[in-house]
Amino acid sequence: MRQGLSSYIAGLLFGVGLIVSGMADPANVIGFFDVFGTWNPTLALVMAGGLSVTFLGYRYCLKRSGPLCAATYQLPGGTRIDSRLITGSAIFGLGWGLAGYCPGPAFVAAAGGMVEAAAFASAMLGGMLAWRMVELARDQRVRA
Repeated sequence: MRQGLSSYIAGLLFGVGLIVSGMADPANVIGFFDVFGTWNPTLALVMAGGLSVTFLGYRYCLKRSGPLCAATYQLPGGTRIDSRLITGSAIFGLGWGLAGYCPGPAFVAAAGGMVEAAAFASAMLGGMLAWRMVELARDQRVRA
């Protein structure tokens, strides 16, 4: 219960932050990528704010014996840069640059009634599901 409530509060803060910062508006994101046109630095400032809070938060939290609302910390384990990471990053960036949405803002904007954001979020979930099915089929072939 405690973990679910903390996840809910974190998601609520994230969503409100996206709306207040203007990141649920794809025009701000596309404006950030328009470096040689009418560049909009808003996204860079939002990222800098998020990185600062995360950096300080990690320093504080990792000094504790454990998390408040879970049994253990869930920290990333891998640091390997491989073709799968590079390819996935390029595909993600392409979708982000074309649509102006990344996952969080797409769901926030969709919840706010933006039809194009709902279409983007649905297509994104469809792509994730399709890739998961490809991975499962590949794993089954490897085991056989």
